Amino acid sequence: MSNALIIMLAIMGGTMLLRAPISFGMLAGGVGYLVAKGQDVGLMADQVLNGLYNSYVLLAVPLFILAASIMNAGAISERLFSMAIALVGHFRGGLAYVNVIVSVIFSGMSGSAIADAAGPGLVSIRMMTNKNRFSAEFAGAITACSSTIGPIIPPSIPLVIYALVSGSSVGALFLGGVMPGFMMAIALMIGIYILGRVRNLPREPRTPLKDMPKVIAEGFLPLTLPIVLLGGIYTGFFTPTEAAAVAAMHAILLTIYYRSLSWKRLWQVLNESLRQSASVTLIVASAFIMNYAIAAEQIPDLVAHWFTLHHFSRIEYLLFVNLIFLILGCFLDTSTMLLVLVPLLLPATRAVGVDLVHFGVIVVVNMMIGMVTPPFGMLLFVINAMTGTSLKGMIRESVPFMILLLLALLLMTLVPETVLWLPQSMGYKTA
Repeated sequence: MSNALIIMLAIMGGTMLLRAPISFGMLAGGVGYLVAKGQDVGLMADQVLNGLYNSYVLLAVPLFILAASIMNAGAISERLFSMAIALVGHFRGGLAYVNVIVSVIFSGMSGSAIADAAGPGLVSIRMMTNKNRFSAEFAGAITACSSTIGPIIPPSIPLVIYALVSGSSVGALFLGGVMPGFMMAIALMIGIYILGRVRNLPREPRTPLKDMPKVIAEGFLPLTLPIVLLGGIYTGFFTPTEAAAVAAMHAILLTIYYRSLSWKRLWQVLNESLRQSASVTLIVASAFIMNYAIAAEQIPDLVAHWFTLHHFSRIEYLLFVNLIFLILGCFLDTSTMLLVLVPLLLPATRAVGVDLVHFGVIVVVNMMIGMVTPPFGMLLFVINAMTGTSLKGMIRESVPFMILLLLALLLMTLVPETVLWLPQSMGYKTA
């Protein structure tokens, strides 16, 4: 490891300790590396601009963010709740089941765990804690855990960024996330079922049979978005990047149909989406100079050589990667791991013979679990900021759900077909 690389990492670590935005720390570290190497600092602009201009797939990110923001602001999630309550609310712990089902449905619209937690997740918590049906800590914990499904079931912003980093097919990654997302949902529902019996969790009144058609009809239109997206992508009608624009337009058309979004609120949504998109783009841009430094130091090749030298099997390698990301997920931001750490492991992944689609889905699932793992636990912090719910209480309540999510992750790791079967059956050639 050269002195220049040590300087870069020290600057990055120092800015993180000072709680500066991670993108600023990465840019400052990149400048420090170039200065220490005696290279022209203007090379940073060259790397960033070329990286952004050559990343067509990155256009999908702000559009998916816009679609999620419109869905949240347009009161569409409330219709989904009514339908989910009618279907499963009468079971013991019914509103907890509703929480998970709405996360599954909303994941097909937003592609963002934060959007899920801040939108329908907040509605879930208010419903669950109304009249003290559930404790605030339990409601916050199941909301944080169910929000992790958002970036697994397509569309998925992290999978789009992983495709950018790895060169994998966005369509194959989207298909690869479908079964794992449902596995995570089933794991959470098993936890709710067990806790429902142990704690005697409350039920909701059963919806009269005569009212079911109306409730389901009102919630059906939002469900058409994932159908339109996946159908359009896999019939070749539009690309995954163009699908993001379709998602945003579909969300706008739904709010027009429901008359649930004023012009003033739409302008606010556009501004919010612009700020979020700028934040993500700045992180991606700053990662290009970091990756330049890492590539110049030949670190990915050294990592690949280490793994091949120790004769790791595919399963051993994936288990090791799971352990790395689960530990680092306790401390590092998802974007940092996705844009800086993943490129380090890609040569080793290819050398060991792990399929990049399988690897990508496994990595993103790890990162999502990390968003509920203390001390970083971004989703827990989001819910704490929105509701004031005790972090300690949410962490305690999330333990059984985290164990079940980890078991689901282990199954995905040991049985690659859980990820690869759907892409392969749709004609994608995986390794």
